[in-house]
Amino acid sequence: QVQLMESGGGLVQPGGSLRLSCAASGSIFSINDMGWYRQAPGTERELVAAINSGGSTNYADSVKGRFTISRDNAKNTVYLQMNSLKPEDTAVYYCNADCHTTWGIYPYWGQGTQVTVSS
Repeated sequence: QVQLMESGGGLVQPGGSLRLSCAASGSIFSINDMGWYRQAPGTERELVAAINSGGSTNYADSVKGRFTISRDNAKNTVYLQMNSLKPEDTAVYYCNADCHTTWGIYPYWGQGTQVTVSS
């Protein structure tokens, strides 16, 4: 069984910063791609940022230059540093990881953490 536990969400003023963390635990041999997605009310879930096992990253255009994704492979953890936050960044943020386990390679999701950007 694999679990992804997110932390770091909350309420922040426009222009502020937050750092999200997501730790994967369980019977994991290795993790391929890891990423952060978000979903605002009435919208579809969208990719925010992703990072592969080699450290290559990609970002949604809306967050380029403001958000940074990173990972610690030894801790099976992915981070999202969010700077210069805007009200339109308000959403539930979900982490995702492609985990290699005894049963094969499957995507797993965290439970989500709320990020609210408001004055």
